Amino acid sequence: MPRRSGMDRQKQRITLTAAAMLVPLVAACGSEKADGGSASVGAGKPVTGVRWNVDSVTADGRTQKAPTGAHMTIDKGRAEGSFGCNNFGAEATVDGDRVRLSKTRATEMACENKPMEFEATLARTLSDQEFRARVAGDRLTLTTERGDTVRLTKAGDTPLSGTRWTVTTPRTDGRAHLTFDAKKGTVSGSLGCNKVNAQATVRDGDITLGPPATTRMMCEDSLMADEKTLLRLFDGKLKYEVDHHTLTLTSQNGTSVRAVAEQ
Repeated sequence: MPRRSGMDRQKQRITLTAAAMLVPLVAACGSEKADGGSASVGAGKPVTGVRWNVDSVTADGRTQKAPTGAHMTIDKGRAEGSFGCNNFGAEATVDGDRVRLSKTRATEMACENKPMEFEATLARTLSDQEFRARVAGDRLTLTTERGDTVRLTKAGDTPLSGTRWTVTTPRTDGRAHLTFDAKKGTVSGSLGCNKVNAQATVRDGDITLGPPATTRMMCEDSLMADEKTLLRLFDGKLKYEVDHHTLTLTSQNGTSVRAVAEQ
């Protein structure tokens, strides 16, 4: 058997090293390709914890466009949203690319200027069904076993300025609300009992609020206690975060207030 020279052994080591380096590169290329196209829920693109706006529903071969306000969020074993007029809730199970909704309940209002035919079709398609879910970018498609489909788009964050934010924490029964105006540099609204306005400067995730100017009415004790909490936000700097349609304000003194965008 012929002996290998030192140069031959060196070439062999270089070849093996190069081959070893190629393994992670091939794996990386494969993962990049998988992330780039459309993917099912099971491929790492979550359907839960996201507010999805309904674009359309196709049932019995007929497609109907959704009105403004139709949406759904699946999170922590629950699906909640709106058919466009009526709100609904259901138990939700997500297993790979399968989504199952069961025990659906909905309000029963009749709304003006809302397409109730669409509402009935969407309610029938979503209620107590199993779907195959596919996510492609910011779009979600839910398909039933019979081929009916609901198409949805991931909702963007509600703009801070110009939105009426209804305070949910502390609880003021929907009476407290704030509206920021970036052009005027102000915030105005209600503390639950008294009206309020102040200067407001928004910059880099912070809001600097000036001293509040308020009316001086007296209300029930619970509302006045909540007003005191809200007043602690003013005359200082706040951190703010908008997550879809929820606003969280946190002051330097530890006061935290949550609000939702008025639909």
